[in-house]
Amino acid sequence: MTTKSTLVIGATGTTGSRTTAKLVADGHRVRAASRRTTPIPGAVPVGFDWYDSATHLAALDGVDRLYLVPPLGDADPGAVMLPFLRQARTAGVHRAVLLSSSAIPEGGPAVGTVHQVLPDLFEQWAVLRPSWFMQNFTGTHAHARSIRDEGVIWTATENGRVGFVDAEDIAAVAVRALTDEQAPNTDLVLTGPEALGHDDIATIITEVTGRPVVHRRLSYEQMRDRLTAEVPVEFAAILAGMDRAIAEGAEDRITDTVQRLTGRPPYTFRALVEREMRCSS
Repeated sequence: MTTKSTLVIGATGTTGSRTTAKLVADGHRVRAASRRTTPIPGAVPVGFDWYDSATHLAALDGVDRLYLVPPLGDADPGAVMLPFLRQARTAGVHRAVLLSSSAIPEGGPAVGTVHQVLPDLFEQWAVLRPSWFMQNFTGTHAHARSIRDEGVIWTATENGRVGFVDAEDIAAVAVRALTDEQAPNTDLVLTGPEALGHDDIATIITEVTGRPVVHRRLSYEQMRDRLTAEVPVEFAAILAGMDRAIAEGAEDRITDTVQRLTGRPPYTFRALVEREMRCSS
């Protein structure tokens, strides 16, 4: 019997690249999908664009499971994702793992609509609902840029706390959800080991790197307008609304999901900063 492959959509992104690397390291066959068909060691590079349906069927060749990263900044990703997922089911895919967000419930806005229908499309499935990424402060995200350029983190979160999660932990859970004998067949809220406010984040970065960083508070409207420089206005409103929800306590929680699925505790934010920021500071 021919061994099937896992198609990782967004294979060059924050969680997709890590998921691909872990799958390859564990000996699994991977088709690494990206718009530029970027070579990734140990994986088969595949051209894929959510908005170009001509790339979809070829990407599914020999695939029986999917890791799905929605199109970035799209307030209605279901419009392009659902036709592809129906095509995938017809092509023989039986397991799908969707990256969503702890802030978006089943049936909620944006990718919440895809979450709602996933169990009807695939016999094995999981929806990963991570809290906010720790890498938002270390990569190419707006927070990381403002830290580098201004020494400031701008949010509308006030004193709200978040169970920030390391993308390495998200990828570790994704691999288990994709490769365990039985899929979770549920949604999984992923957090780090502690809930932190953005004042805490600024303090940890300052302590580890030696560079002063502060948290500046914005109103919802100011945050929305600031984000429109980065993403479409509809999506900026959703993101600013998530900040407002954090201020109201919506993300002040931690879960045992990473420990339960991987057998080890999730990484702390301080460990992330020591790993990714100390050398570049």
